Amino acid sequence: MRLGWDPQHSIAWYQINRSETEAAASGRIPQPRSLRRTALASQLLARKSIDKLIRDADEPEHRLKKTLGPWSLTALGIGAVIGSGIFTVIGTAISGEQFDATSVVNTPLIHYVITHTALAGRPGAGPAIALSLVLVAIVCALTGLCYAELASMIPIAGSAYTYTYATMGELIAWIIGWDLILEYAGSNMTVSVGFAAHVVDLLDWFGLHPSAMWISPAYLPDGLQDLAGNWLYHPGWHFGFNIPAFLIVLILTVILVRGIRESASTNNMMVSIKLIAILIFVFAVIGFIHPGNWRPFMPNGWSGVLTGGSIIFFTYIGFDSVSTAAEECRNPQRDLPIGIIATLVICTALYVAVAICLTGLVPWHSMVGDAAPVVNALKKLSILPGGHSLHWIRLVVLVGAIMGMLSSILVYQLGQSRVWFSMSRDGLLPKVFSNVHPVFRTPAFSTWVAGFAVAIPSGLFDIGTLADLSNIGTLFAFVLVSAGVIVLRYREPDRRRGFRVPFGPIIPALSVFFCFLLMAGLPIITWMRFLIWLAIGLVIYFLYSRHRSEFAGFGGNTRISGV
Repeated sequence: MRLGWDPQHSIAWYQINRSETEAAASGRIPQPRSLRRTALASQLLARKSIDKLIRDADEPEHRLKKTLGPWSLTALGIGAVIGSGIFTVIGTAISGEQFDATSVVNTPLIHYVITHTALAGRPGAGPAIALSLVLVAIVCALTGLCYAELASMIPIAGSAYTYTYATMGELIAWIIGWDLILEYAGSNMTVSVGFAAHVVDLLDWFGLHPSAMWISPAYLPDGLQDLAGNWLYHPGWHFGFNIPAFLIVLILTVILVRGIRESASTNNMMVSIKLIAILIFVFAVIGFIHPGNWRPFMPNGWSGVLTGGSIIFFTYIGFDSVSTAAEECRNPQRDLPIGIIATLVICTALYVAVAICLTGLVPWHSMVGDAAPVVNALKKLSILPGGHSLHWIRLVVLVGAIMGMLSSILVYQLGQSRVWFSMSRDGLLPKVFSNVHPVFRTPAFSTWVAGFAVAIPSGLFDIGTLADLSNIGTLFAFVLVSAGVIVLRYREPDRRRGFRVPFGPIIPALSVFFCFLLMAGLPIITWMRFLIWLAIGLVIYFLYSRHRSEFAGFGGNTRISGV
């Protein structure tokens, strides 16, 4: 028996003296201000024990089906990583962004800190995008090893949220959970809009041209022009709705509600088609590459390389999505490390291959503002003498791109609903979010809410800036996960680990450093938006979640048993 609450110890189980707690809450037993401050600090630092996390997940009313193996996990990861980035965001990473005037808020943080000057955009990596991808791969390799260790120790739905709850306490867990909601939602909105754009391009290949009113967002900050440069819609709002983006999110939401087995099977099919399309593109365009397009190799120096990596980084969220499905793995101690590392190796190789081919096909600066650089590069070359065969390659790539985005949306929606499910199970969100469907054994309510929360904005907005928010959210999660490995090595050195990061704390420390480096390559406005989002989350936590958490009420009148 231990009186009071010691935040330096994990909780195996606890017992609250309800009569005293309820009396204090009703005012019959006044609590000194110092005692209330102690109780608040204790709750903010309260950590769930790993044993308790696993035991709670095995309760029948919250238990999820265990159906996934290493191949399904790898396919889920590839489905998330090789999605929008390799077909859309890679163009921005190569060519950068251009604005009408210099702006401090649109300048990368590291550039402004070093030079104290504003830029009229962000420098692209150019052909050196291959180096950007290597940098990203190094960061992901370091962080992936950290994820593998924690995922093999804590096989519970929730990913970085769950890991921080077990290592750093409730407040940090809430912050990272709130961060992950933004990360997944922003990524999916961006991918959904990209999916719609590629569907329109596919219809164009077949000679079909639906009304722009129903295939473009209602809000277009840059307006919309046809190929001849004529304005279809001027910048701002117009009457319309992006129906393809809206419908695809809801269709995949239905698949997720029906169950993870059906979702994994559907995803495996889409991933196979996508990989075949990518390989066909790489081998088909080798004869059309012009080595002169690779010079200069680093047109914007290392600043461009860092910025290019920062832009494209959000597409590597895939192995984070793998860990969110830990509770549905048949053998998480073995399968999760395999799924995470295999995802990373395969996706990095494919990214580098496509990047080298793409920058060899067309000049790097011709991709400014291009949301579909791979498809449009093929379209430009197909009308040149000897390029007719690329007309059919364009069709294959279009189908592969659409499959890639479908699988990305599927995995992001899976990850988002599981984070909400875990936070609700801990009392930080309303309990309805952790209700499991009586037939399909999936968190149906969380899945439907996540679906509509993404589908409606996807039909209304052109959310290019949310890619940057996804970037900073992803990197922030990686920082906390890497730090969590060091914390658990100190607090629970003897706990069984199915996978152990080599070289002690060196790799996690390097992961933290490189993640902060990439975060510094993002614009100042992204940092501002991210901090505003976190501030909103903290208000919700202190006004709602803190009072309904399972740790609510710990303090001077609380009795705790077990360590």
